[in-house]
Amino acid sequence: MLVSLAILGVAIAAFVVQPSLVASAPSSLSAEVGQSTSTQTALDEADGVIPHGVAVSVFDEEIPAVGKLDPDLLDALRRAATDAEADGVGLRVNSGWRSPEYQQQLLQDALVEYGSQEEAAQWVATAETSAHVSGEAADIGPFDAAAWLSENGAAYGLCQIYSSESWHYELRPDAVDDGCPPMYADPTEDPRMQP
Repeated sequence: MLVSLAILGVAIAAFVVQPSLVASAPSSLSAEVGQSTSTQTALDEADGVIPHGVAVSVFDEEIPAVGKLDPDLLDALRRAATDAEADGVGLRVNSGWRSPEYQQQLLQDALVEYGSQEEAAQWVATAETSAHVSGEAADIGPFDAAAWLSENGAAYGLCQIYSSESWHYELRPDAVDDGCPPMYADPTEDPRMQP
């Protein structure tokens, strides 16, 4: 029975995952949080891809992943980055705006890595629901920068949305006065992610 289920799972994955878009599954252990780790891809910088190991500042607006962020989010990130730098912490954008095609690739990579739609949905939203596709989310790194933002982000309206994703920030303007809203455990608890 287990062998049959495994074979069925592989067959479904082969059918669902388009080989032209998927190169290798992301490794959450080896990559800078939020960055693409695909070694081959038909997608590029124009889709919002930031290659692994490339340091991108919130001031690098010529890079689509940064330049296509919501202007209010980008302004808040820049104000925070300026203050973080004064504290000796450099904020980097590991992922920002993404094309729908790039978001779909990330979802397919997660499906391969985690083995089921339910598990993948805990880490990657669909292209239709992702705040990255609308330019309303940024994944911040390295770890010390995300930690700085966790402590100080509310002052800029920047809030961590998911407790499982310490790098994922979205703009919540009311946070300046009221603090950030309670976090969802992961994207599956976020009503915006529901079909």
